[in-house]
Amino acid sequence: MNTQDYIEREGKYGAHNYHPLPVVLEKGEGIFVWDVEGKKYYDFLSAYSAVNQGHCHPKIVKALTDQAKVLNLTSRAFYSAALGEYEEYVTKYFGYDKVLPMNSGAEADETALKLCRKWGYDVKGIEENKAKIIVCDGNFHGRTITIISMSTDPESYKGFGPYTPGFEVVPYNDIPALEKALEDPNVAGFLVEPIQGEAGVYVPEDGYLKAAYDLCKAKNVLFIADEVQTGIARTGKLLAVDHEDVHPDILILGKAISGGVYPISAVLADDDIMLAIKPGEHGSTYGGNPMAAKVAIAALEVVKEEKLAENAERLGKIFRDELRKIDSDMIELVRGKGLLNAVIIKPKNGKFAWDVCVAMKENGLIAKPTHDHIIRFAPPLVITEEQIMEAVEIIKKTLAQF
Repeated sequence: MNTQDYIEREGKYGAHNYHPLPVVLEKGEGIFVWDVEGKKYYDFLSAYSAVNQGHCHPKIVKALTDQAKVLNLTSRAFYSAALGEYEEYVTKYFGYDKVLPMNSGAEADETALKLCRKWGYDVKGIEENKAKIIVCDGNFHGRTITIISMSTDPESYKGFGPYTPGFEVVPYNDIPALEKALEDPNVAGFLVEPIQGEAGVYVPEDGYLKAAYDLCKAKNVLFIADEVQTGIARTGKLLAVDHEDVHPDILILGKAISGGVYPISAVLADDDIMLAIKPGEHGSTYGGNPMAAKVAIAALEVVKEEKLAENAERLGKIFRDELRKIDSDMIELVRGKGLLNAVIIKPKNGKFAWDVCVAMKENGLIAKPTHDHIIRFAPPLVITEEQIMEAVEIIKKTLAQF
């Protein structure tokens, strides 16, 4: 089979809910992937920042395979020898009393929403069914019915109503708007991405997160950080909120907490919040399973042992500086933090960000557009400076073709 055969088979038997770049990947190692015809590429998407530790990291894969031979799944009907070890490790790692383990990022967001509402009723004393959660325009927290109910992207929500109530949307990066919304005593939480990834790596002004956090504290409202994409060293700190010394009341993690080896997500909070959820009120058959527990510990160990946050901080600055030197009238703006970056593309001769990504693929680097005019660049954090420079040359060469 060739590339087109694989693509056609997916199109015939799979739902058409994605529009992938026309490349069929078969193997990955470190920052590279290979297609079914043996061509090698720089991976500058990292599975939407799930593969921060690099493809098939040997330590993480070993944790998975070792545990897979012993015990795979117990459900939470019983205790497992692996879960407590993971819970202790991850809570101490991020500085919280408790963790509620789940599988996907969307599940973790849903968990945080339920936890926030339950806290609002049981602890803050909001009248039943009156709790509100403030969110930001341009947000992306997943694609469940409840999550798309707070989306401002028609592609996410159109045609899926009726929608879940209880959300108020305010402009992102707008403290006065948030302050006004927080005047409502029924507000239980403020859910925010420290950097909006799907919106095109939209980085708020310095001080926005700290000011938002302080406002929430003053109004007895939970500050909830969705770090599914920005967390685990991606932005040059362990968490993106660490750039402003903010410690969220509820922290949402996913993607790179497993290094891309296994579906794992987590919600962390202190006892006064987490213990609002009682037995039977929330859970998951696979959440916190033995393989997930061992994989997450290994993945988080790699982040510290290999100093991935420091690498992202240093190389991110170099990458943005080099992109800004490229002489191309298609580059309108370069923005980002750490190794989460984006280039705003100005269309030229009917060519858009998608066309640039297809051409980059031909030149040996794969990335994906978000919207029609933005390309997100997020390589695995194990990348070296020499490899960054090689990747910049591919980007420069590609843009010159236009």
